[in-house]
Amino acid sequence: MANGDDEHTLDPGDWSAARALAHRAVDEAIDHLARVRERPAWREPPPSVHAFFDAPLPREATPLEQVYRDWQEQVRPYPMGNIHPRFWAWFMGAGNFTGALADFLAAVDGSNLGGGHTAPALVDRQVVRWLREMVGFPEGASGTLTNGGSAANLVALTVARNVKAAEAGVDVRAAGVTALPRPLRFYASEQVHSCHQKALEVLGLGRAALHLVATDAGHRIDLAALRSAVAEDRARGLQPAAVIASAGTVNTGAVDDLVAVGEFCRREGLWFHVDGCIGALLRIAPAHRHLVAGIEQADSLALDPHKWLHAPFDVGCALVRDAHAHHASFALHPEYLEEHARGIAGAPHLFDYGIELSRSFRALKVWMMLREHGVEAFGRLIAQNIAQAQHLAQRIAAEPALELMAPVATNIVCFRHRLPGADEAALKAFNTEILLRVQESGLAVPTDTTLAGRHSLRVAIANHRTRRADLDLLIDEVLRLGRTLA
Repeated sequence: MANGDDEHTLDPGDWSAARALAHRAVDEAIDHLARVRERPAWREPPPSVHAFFDAPLPREATPLEQVYRDWQEQVRPYPMGNIHPRFWAWFMGAGNFTGALADFLAAVDGSNLGGGHTAPALVDRQVVRWLREMVGFPEGASGTLTNGGSAANLVALTVARNVKAAEAGVDVRAAGVTALPRPLRFYASEQVHSCHQKALEVLGLGRAALHLVATDAGHRIDLAALRSAVAEDRARGLQPAAVIASAGTVNTGAVDDLVAVGEFCRREGLWFHVDGCIGALLRIAPAHRHLVAGIEQADSLALDPHKWLHAPFDVGCALVRDAHAHHASFALHPEYLEEHARGIAGAPHLFDYGIELSRSFRALKVWMMLREHGVEAFGRLIAQNIAQAQHLAQRIAAEPALELMAPVATNIVCFRHRLPGADEAALKAFNTEILLRVQESGLAVPTDTTLAGRHSLRVAIANHRTRRADLDLLIDEVLRLGRTLA
């Protein structure tokens, strides 16, 4: 829009019209949330929608009213669906209205949280302190908000790499990983999330640096196998560096024995990292906090407020016990990024604790949600999901046609429909067809996985809108489809 001097701006030419459309959008967004149960849990975008997004680069302006209408017709009806009460795929929080409002306010504020002496930066630091307190990390620990758990784990493993390289006499930031006298090794259970392999690849250590360790019957890291792995690598001339413990595995929700792993790391001089993106916040649910006992002893921890805190995507967090090591791993101040005692650069830069120089104001949604509801409310919701998982497990155990495929450690239930006389391949095909039909019907969205070579349907209940009746609907539909397809 040009002004009277023929200079341009992106501000609306008619603020009254923009206000009217914004009010309408908010009203319709509230209706969208309030009526979420009336819609399918998932809908596949039809060919017409795919064709719409084949349009070429827009060269000329389109009225905002039309752009909004296209959003209504082409985008909003076909979301991921994780706000739906019967969405149980992978492991995703369900969002909430206050968090969505906060994202709007953060976008309007427009602050870049990379640095600066600003109130948004104070919000960011306070949210990190609150998360630190929730998991029991000491007051001197540092942290940074990220776009999710993969980035949070990458930040933590970067610090671990640099610290262990320094113990070997190498400043890896200056000399690179090729200067290491011995290859570093990181240890995790065979159930660890794939983001750790990616992290070690990105860090220049390669996938060979990740030594996967066997698990016990509960899908937790086998401590005897861990001890053997570390001893064998040392004997081969490698440098054991860190153990990545899982506070909630993605497959089954199993929690490694964090007390024992932490003690082992201290005896062996290893960095103790916990991937708590699924289960770290069990610590705020009083009846279940014992499951993550020892998490407060970790050298570093990754967690995801966009899971069990139900912040809208995206927000993760990396916490590091040694704040100096954390800062030393990322701080970089060229002449155009100097800090000053006064002025807008008169505060520590947040970008000194991660790889992002530009950072969104993602802290605001967590801050507003915790202020509105209080941390105890989120603890109750976690306990509610765990109770719902137990209800689902009991329903499965009571049905001769179904079988549980793994112990239910927290809120993830793995099961499948039996098919008498079928081998594993046939069972996988049978249950995959059940899965896809459930998804395509829009009734619910579970996913699947494979445990010890055995295919399984998987339900991860991390949704504050889920009710036990929703889980009963799933079981009824799986049984109906099983009868139809057998």
